[in-house]
Amino acid sequence: MTGHPLSPDSPDTGARRRHLLDRGFELLALGVLLLALSALAALLYDILSSGLGRLNWQFMTDMASRRASTAGIYHALAGSIVVIALTGALALPIGVAAAIYLEEYGGRSRLARLIEINISNLAAVPSIIYGLLGLGLFVRALGMDRSVMAGASTLALLALPVVILSTREALRTVPGTIREGSYALGATKWQTVWYQVLPMAAPGILTGLILALSRAIGETAPLITIGALTYVPFAPDGIWSAFTVLPIQIFNWVSRPQAEFQDNAAAGIIVLLGLLLLMNAMAIFLRDRYQRRMRA
Repeated sequence: MTGHPLSPDSPDTGARRRHLLDRGFELLALGVLLLALSALAALLYDILSSGLGRLNWQFMTDMASRRASTAGIYHALAGSIVVIALTGALALPIGVAAAIYLEEYGGRSRLARLIEINISNLAAVPSIIYGLLGLGLFVRALGMDRSVMAGASTLALLALPVVILSTREALRTVPGTIREGSYALGATKWQTVWYQVLPMAAPGILTGLILALSRAIGETAPLITIGALTYVPFAPDGIWSAFTVLPIQIFNWVSRPQAEFQDNAAAGIIVLLGLLLLMNAMAIFLRDRYQRRMRA
């Protein structure tokens, strides 16, 4: 009676079990997603309800102060923008060059395999380790002190694994026929990479860079480790200037017992979230623009 429709071992019963199992996993995944979204919505509501009343133009343009009512984030916002811009300027060329070597030139050589292993390991290293490396290398060994350059160099090390891995994935998406057609027309390998492969991989490279910078802009531990100040009453005026950033300023306010400083911290979080959304919107815009240009 194995093949009978009512038998437990019949094909219909097995298909019904698989359907119920798939349905159960689907409902479980949906429940977990709704739970995570609910927690995120509650967190955003708490931040918005506390910080929107404090968020105004004066808050955006005032410097740091020991009085909550007159404290602003201009110095921290300017520091974050300068540090992240310099981080991108350092991480992008080095990361893209490393990815091009590994994907287009390295092959399966010992050096390429060694670099790949180290990049995979670096992607999982805690951010505090990068802070210790930056403290020993940039601040002390290279004499950069507690400057914007030291902070950006440390964050560039943090962002490099993500930039390299995303760039390699973007290079792999370029069809091999593009390379073969370029070689057939007499182009060298470097000309093929520079004029054909990189433009087609640009959307993925830019997306990876923005994701890496989005992680870096929220980091606090590496910058505190290298000695970034928690109280700076001025905006950075160069790459060798002392600085602070939004996460450090928010951490400083959160550690204060007064309720007014907690509201300042919530307003600072809103500004940081807005900056992250702006960066991601820029990545989407640049990616879509490059894709339309390539289709044209």
